[in-house]
Amino acid sequence: MDSALTHLSCTACGAEFAADELHSTCSSCGGVLAACYDLERVRRTFHPDRLDERPWNLWRYAELLPVRQMRFRLTLGEGGTPLLTAERLARQLGLRQLWLKDESRNPTGSFKARGLAVAVSRAVELGAQAVALPSAGNAAAALSAYAARAGIPAYVFVPADTPRTILAECLAYGAQVYRVRGLITDCGRLVRRLAAERGWVDLSTLREPYRAEGKKTMGIELIEQLGWRVPDVIVYPTGGGTGIVGMWKAFSELEMLGLLGPERPRLVLVQPEGCAPLVHAFHEGRSSAAPWDHATTVAPGLRVPMTIGDRLVLEAVRRSGGTAVAVSDAALLAGVRLLASTEGVLVSPEAGATLAAILALRESGWLSPADEVVLFLTGNGLKHPELLPDADHCPVLDPDAPEFMTQDSRAC
Repeated sequence: MDSALTHLSCTACGAEFAADELHSTCSSCGGVLAACYDLERVRRTFHPDRLDERPWNLWRYAELLPVRQMRFRLTLGEGGTPLLTAERLARQLGLRQLWLKDESRNPTGSFKARGLAVAVSRAVELGAQAVALPSAGNAAAALSAYAARAGIPAYVFVPADTPRTILAECLAYGAQVYRVRGLITDCGRLVRRLAAERGWVDLSTLREPYRAEGKKTMGIELIEQLGWRVPDVIVYPTGGGTGIVGMWKAFSELEMLGLLGPERPRLVLVQPEGCAPLVHAFHEGRSSAAPWDHATTVAPGLRVPMTIGDRLVLEAVRRSGGTAVAVSDAALLAGVRLLASTEGVLVSPEAGATLAAILALRESGWLSPADEVVLFLTGNGLKHPELLPDADHCPVLDPDAPEFMTQDSRAC
């Protein structure tokens, strides 16, 4: 399973760059770079009936990933996440079919493992001695884990109010963790300066070409799990937007390989009302998003006031016939509770936003009862103990007391 990577291409101006050198953004216009592949070569080895022979992780799609040498393909078991039916929620929402793509099963508990597995692998293959990035939390944990796997230092910069559980996780992996007064954008400015000064490879969202390649495996994997067809709708919680960019690229590559037709799922991007730059840009008909002032939300991964990939995200959503939804913090937390109590899946507040969006879209009529919908549940709720119910309210009982069996176990 050799990579068919050929070169890099700027998504804005079309300039091409050699793939076997470290690159950030386009040196001509500052645009996002994308990895390009020899798809005719891929056709010779990439067949659905042969995939059963491959391990169920993201490297099963190695021809469409950028890491050339197998010894550099880091893995902690990322990918191969379950696609769960949600029959009770589907009935409650009046939908024909509702699927839950549970990305919380990835290493480090979130979808970020996919992008960082590939980005760190490729950086090390190209000679990186240390890696760094700004993060709202989950990407920091994933970078820390894969850098530890590679045996190189990781430097992560996070907002000062990042959940302490995630900070502790990064420290456990041996990363150097720095809390920054401000938002992820402030962290990003600091990383870019220090990376240039100290020789770190900056793996910031869409400021290098390979995190999106890891994220695109969500799209390939979903299509494979559905029998090489697309659902009607994909609902995706969106901060930097790498997942939407990556999946849209995956669908195009699969079509060129003859594994999909021209049909595409309608993409729904979801953001919180307190930080919704892409939602506002979408509904205002703009091709780019203005920076969001005073960003605030209980979902740290969605507190992204601006992204370099805004044009790519908005273009994908529009071309798919999709839409953009902003939901309140109260609604996304209600989504977390409903997913847990109805389907037994405890997710992060970012993932809870997807269910909140579905409720809004059913109410507005944008979603019809006939639609087949996939929710991408991007992170694990156990990373956010501060948002979970307070267990101190649960009653403490004496098992020998006569009233023991009469107590309501749901009292807490």
